[in-house]
Amino acid sequence: MIATGGTIACKGGKSGLSPEFTSEEILSFVPSVREFCEVYSLQLMNIDSTNMRPAHWLKIAEAIEENYSSYDGFVILHGTDTMAYTAAALSYLIQNSPKPIVITGAQKPVGVEVTDAIINLYDSFLYSSYSYASGVSIVFDGKVICGTRAKKMRTKSYNAFSSINYPYVATIQDGKIIQYNKSKSSKRPIFYHSLSDKVGLFKIIPGSDAKILDAMFSLNDAVIIESFGTGGIPVGEGYDFYEVIDKWRKKGKTIVMCTQVVSEGSDMTVYKVGKGIKEEYGILESYDMTPEAVVAKLMWILGLQHTPSKIKKLFYKSINSDILYSD
Repeated sequence: MIATGGTIACKGGKSGLSPEFTSEEILSFVPSVREFCEVYSLQLMNIDSTNMRPAHWLKIAEAIEENYSSYDGFVILHGTDTMAYTAAALSYLIQNSPKPIVITGAQKPVGVEVTDAIINLYDSFLYSSYSYASGVSIVFDGKVICGTRAKKMRTKSYNAFSSINYPYVATIQDGKIIQYNKSKSSKRPIFYHSLSDKVGLFKIIPGSDAKILDAMFSLNDAVIIESFGTGGIPVGEGYDFYEVIDKWRKKGKTIVMCTQVVSEGSDMTVYKVGKGIKEEYGILESYDMTPEAVVAKLMWILGLQHTPSKIKKLFYKSINSDILYSD
């Protein structure tokens, strides 16, 4: 078990909740897991997940790689706010893992009277001990979610996460696992050791100023444009997005279009505002990927490649079931 902090490790104080429980203290709340597995713990960090950044993801992946041969599975304790980003990032940093890498946490601290922490911990250790479990996933509220498909949908309720545009990998109820896909990787795991933090996300609102996008391109090697509906760029009086996109595309910057709508993904061919700019400027499209996965995938890709053709090839390669449809 690798502890990184989060709500599950929090104690209350005058300034609000902050992670203070150690990994061993947290384990003491779930003694029953030792009936079916032998648990060792590592306190890697103890931070609010709001403070999580790419350097922390690399540290988590490094800890798993260093200990990979010694254990049958890994449970990572993490805050819920950025858990989906971390799950996606680890899906790209650790690929084809035949061993399960499970991320979990809680909406309430482990030490309070009424909490979801105990069952989430128990389920995560149970699933990590399951013979068909593999790869990176989130276990939360009795659901096993593919690491590239999770999204936090609720700020307080125990059913905080949903699987977006992809079915649950498994469900866990009353100590029983129902696995919907029992295929398991027989390959050797591949570990990667670099991420680029030069990735920005620009959310379009009605009346957005193209100068903001221009500034984002000046600071980043890739910018994700989160647009409306099936995906498109505002055009016409008062909008200068085409000029900005053309300018930075010629300088080798990567541009990806995704949608603000949670379900069903993008399709830039539907409307003129999407089809024209995609054909003219060769914008990459996220399709059924989550924005969290797009961010993490671009960080991974740009840590490896900067050639437009290679970036495109890797972006549309399906990794941990992150994308089902592409160009």
